Amino acid sequence: MESTILTNMCMVIDEEGRVLVQMHGGDWEGWCFPGGHVEPKESFVESVIREVWEESGLTIQNPKICGIKQFFLEDGCRYVVLLFQARQFTGDLRSSSEGEVRWMSLEELESQQLPSGFREMLPVFLNDSKQELYFGEDQTITYL
Repeated sequence: MESTILTNMCMVIDEEGRVLVQMHGGDWEGWCFPGGHVEPKESFVESVIREVWEESGLTIQNPKICGIKQFFLEDGCRYVVLLFQARQFTGDLRSSSEGEVRWMSLEELESQQLPSGFREMLPVFLNDSKQELYFGEDQTITYL
């Protein structure tokens, strides 16, 4: 049986067209969208709502899945990131121990320091014709 890790990430878009970004540190340093791990027996939608709230103080409504990113870890484990978009939310923006959060235009985001592999995810978030970002075992990138 194949081992799998399930995670999520959400592009939250405000009424001005800006996106919510978070500064990640450590091995995956740079600005990216909020997200995290799916807990055991948690639904995918509930997990992304929880992660965005934990990391930003915003409660998103009606997140829509827009794609998938997957790759393989060195031990052969499949790592799956479910990619969502949300345009409706309530709450007051606040940073957390996970990192600073703020609103940023997409143009500004593209000129910032981004974590490894995040730039390649943007076409899946932004282009309806790209459903999946697949990193093969040899790290070949394929959009499907």
